[in-house]
Amino acid sequence: MAGPGEFELIREYFASHFQAGAQPAGQPVARGNTAHNSVALGIGDDCALLIPPAGKLLATSVDTLVADVHFPAAADPYQIASRSLRVNLSDLAAMNAEPLWFTLALTLPESNADWLEPFARGLAETAQRFGITLVGGDTTRGPLSITIQVTGTCERPLRRDGAASGDHIFVSNKLGAAAAGLPIVLGDLEASAEQRQQAEDAFYFPEPQFSVARAIGPYASAALDISDGLLADLGHICRASKLGAQLDLDEFPVAELASSMDTETALETALTGGDDYQLCFTVPDEHLSAVQRLKLPISIVGRMRSEPGVHCQLHGQAWQPRTTGYRHF
Repeated sequence: MAGPGEFELIREYFASHFQAGAQPAGQPVARGNTAHNSVALGIGDDCALLIPPAGKLLATSVDTLVADVHFPAAADPYQIASRSLRVNLSDLAAMNAEPLWFTLALTLPESNADWLEPFARGLAETAQRFGITLVGGDTTRGPLSITIQVTGTCERPLRRDGAASGDHIFVSNKLGAAAAGLPIVLGDLEASAEQRQQAEDAFYFPEPQFSVARAIGPYASAALDISDGLLADLGHICRASKLGAQLDLDEFPVAELASSMDTETALETALTGGDDYQLCFTVPDEHLSAVQRLKLPISIVGRMRSEPGVHCQLHGQAWQPRTTGYRHF
């Protein structure tokens, strides 16, 4: 167990990787990001002192990831760090916000240098890639859990409550890779080296959809990121906008890892499996052609309608999966 002073050493790991005000070296950062000149005082004091961008809204979100619930406790700590920050960044992308700052609350059973060094490095490299900087946090002893709060800035936020009946429903990229790959990640399913790489990339390195969000920002009526499965998360847009939805599954964008299953199992995995961290968004008729001209990796999967509930259609017939998405409780 950690002795006196060891958790102060933990904080030093992160202070060494995140120099307050330092510009990331050797990694591209998010376009227009101002995180590294917006920190008046970073790690090491009772509070961080931050300079909010003039005339912009601040977007903030927080998530807790618990060992053996949201990630395998025995996983590579570099991968754990990457997943922990990326899934939080996905919330900023869903709101069409640019990343600025984040805080970290880390609960550890002990201060193990062999674990801490790759974790801190993975966190720092992920932060550098997306142009966000660590400005503070806390460490304590206990079962492994990671809580990250991210803050960004936006001019035109994409909310859940703006959809209208008749709006087209889009998703970015393809769905189902993380859910299909989870048994591979956990070692419960044999797989080729290529399949294992696909599974680990999908689970530990999801790509926050900042570029898609920026492009659709002027046109989308509502949006969110897909974390608990499309059916569950689209239900949030429906409830917030007081609408329902109809999904057409004939040409649904199923990820390669899931597409090797039979058709209905693949669709169920893509619709309900969760952990995709892609965008689901709605677009009115008058903006449809403009969005399609953007040539983004997006697909139309249905339309919003006035009748409540999310309904699926496959080959002209009503079809519903056995589950509706991940439930936290």
